[in-house]
Amino acid sequence: MNLAILSCAPKSYSTRRLLEAAKQRDHKVKVLNTLRMTLDLAHGNPALYYHDKQLVPPDAIIPRIGASLTRYGTAVVRQFEQMDVYSPNTATGISNSRDKLRSLQILSRHDVGIPMTCYVDDKRDVASALERVGGAPVIIKLLEGTQGVGVILADKREIAKAIVETLHSTHQQVLLQKFVAESKGKDVRAFVIGDRVVAAIRRTAQGQEFRSNVHRGGKAEAIELDPAYAEVAVRAAQIMGLKVCGVDMLES
Repeated sequence: MNLAILSCAPKSYSTRRLLEAAKQRDHKVKVLNTLRMTLDLAHGNPALYYHDKQLVPPDAIIPRIGASLTRYGTAVVRQFEQMDVYSPNTATGISNSRDKLRSLQILSRHDVGIPMTCYVDDKRDVASALERVGGAPVIIKLLEGTQGVGVILADKREIAKAIVETLHSTHQQVLLQKFVAESKGKDVRAFVIGDRVVAAIRRTAQGQEFRSNVHRGGKAEAIELDPAYAEVAVRAAQIMGLKVCGVDMLES
């Protein structure tokens, strides 16, 4: 097969491993810089240009769309979809997973456990929203963010209200989320491909840090995932429209 990896970081570990794995399986593969793609839209003829030359469509793409270029990156993936090029993750699936509010809205109507969460815009509604998520301590999250950035643990109501008001004053949108005390500093990440979990890790925060992200110094260990957790992970991935993804879960 002719494969294209969409990545702005060709030297990153994940991109290099995908490149190596594809070559080991005798696929023709190349890395394309997502931001050098130009989308041409014409009646009945969607096309892509790369470095000012019209791109011959590959058989499939592997999108590695960084959080900082979600909008443009998903537009490129969507253009490939219009050209009937296969992608394991759709543009809609990627967009849904990047927006914490949208992803929780989608999951909330299905049989997938999620922490009680409130989205509030007016400071007059913050106090009652805090009550509904269980009071303090409470998790405050920016709508978009990765690697633990924009996730705050407030241990008192007054502090939580002050943080939310401060973020609102800078035009940031935030979620209030129930603090799952028994999972403090720990979570499980299941790696889903298609309809099964292929691997899982438990991430544990170090020191006084409550976020378990490896980018925050968290330690990761491979684990055998309980079948009930694996079932939930696969269901969540399918609901979100993702065929290759990581699903993070709290043990409660």
